[in-house]
Amino acid sequence: MHFSIPETESRSGDSGGSAYVAYNIHVNGVLHCRVRYSQLLGLHEQLRKEYGANVLPAFPPKKLFSLTPAEVEQRREQLEKYMQAVRQDPLLGSSETFNSFLRRAQQETQQVPTEEVSLEVLLSNGQKVLVNVLTSDQTEDVLEAVAAKLDLPDDLIGYFSLFLVREREDGAFSFVRKLQEFELPYVSVTSLRSQEYKIVLRKSYWDSAYDDDVMENRVGLNLLYAQTVSDIERGWILVTKEQHRQLKSLQEKVSKKEFLRLAQTLRHYGYLRFDACVADFPEKDCPVVVSAGNSELSLQLRLPGQQLREGSFRVTRMRCWRVTSSVSKVPLPSGGTSSPGRGRGEVRLELAFEYLMSKDRLQWVTITSPQMLRRRVGGTLRRSDSQQAVKSPPLLESPDASRESMVKLSSKLSAVSLRGIGSPSTDASASDVHGNFAFEGIGDEDL
Repeated sequence: MHFSIPETESRSGDSGGSAYVAYNIHVNGVLHCRVRYSQLLGLHEQLRKEYGANVLPAFPPKKLFSLTPAEVEQRREQLEKYMQAVRQDPLLGSSETFNSFLRRAQQETQQVPTEEVSLEVLLSNGQKVLVNVLTSDQTEDVLEAVAAKLDLPDDLIGYFSLFLVREREDGAFSFVRKLQEFELPYVSVTSLRSQEYKIVLRKSYWDSAYDDDVMENRVGLNLLYAQTVSDIERGWILVTKEQHRQLKSLQEKVSKKEFLRLAQTLRHYGYLRFDACVADFPEKDCPVVVSAGNSELSLQLRLPGQQLREGSFRVTRMRCWRVTSSVSKVPLPSGGTSSPGRGRGEVRLELAFEYLMSKDRLQWVTITSPQMLRRRVGGTLRRSDSQQAVKSPPLLESPDASRESMVKLSSKLSAVSLRGIGSPSTDASASDVHGNFAFEGIGDEDL
């Protein structure tokens, strides 16, 4: 999850007051909220009271006089690094103080009043689950509401997450990102102002050993089964003709557990697939399809004159990584070009990681993803005419209306630990590059 502040805006104060500078905070290249320096300073002071000054990264100091354009830009860069550092810190980034600040700012920026709404969440087979939530409900609250509607037990909720996905008119389907605790799902999906973007419930772990826990419950089993069938039909899980024959036989017998046991042995089982990207490996400007799962990144590419090839990058062999984003100007229908954040802008996200190619050779690999987002053009909203999800027979039985309130989620499943390190390349600052603790335990048997 990448925080950036790619731009500032000069805005008028309330009731025609003096102008002020607003900082646009983006998450993975998409506008999340718009805040003032004083608001971020207030967040910093609150975090300092709770965790101590020695835990927090440096915060740009106050200025007695008005800032020059150069100083405004310098402060923007400092605030961007501050937000990135706080988010990437395991203690600060998961704190309720930090997350609630971003949720309030998101709701205020998008000007969404707190009210009860009906939110549509999709299952992997296209089945729609409608839940009544508040526009101000955070991700955890919405996830619990979906689980209650499906009658998923409390102790299995943490195995699943909500994902923001993009579903195109031609049926193509890709993941944008996992919804986080610092955002409001209803606001996140509606602020994109396109029917292409939807929220989907999927399992939220890579290790298939956790499947055993989920499959012991009827609802959990049905969710895993529906997700796996859908992934196979979309071609996300790689299946040979013989394996396909065996799977079809098990499906006809309605042997769901046996079906999943076989699926667990297949390549890309449980992976997430993203939009088409461009990589600089094995050669420059390679079009690739990226899938993530089982502690690796898988790249599928078709080189000129060759068949489809696949390569994988293990997380344990990534020494460090960095994520950057930029918003470029693009032509507007009325002529001229848009500035970042106004009109239509092309958001480019770049993931770069230093990879141990062989026992004594490290190499940087860069993957770039261009994402076109529909934004306000000439004061109007442009909406896509994407088709509604195809209806399918009900997957789950009706939930029990007398279900008791659920307890809050406990700690999330473990993730790879990261640490800040000095920059190994000249084009990235030390604060942009983060090391991987898992890399330090790599041995000769891993090569």
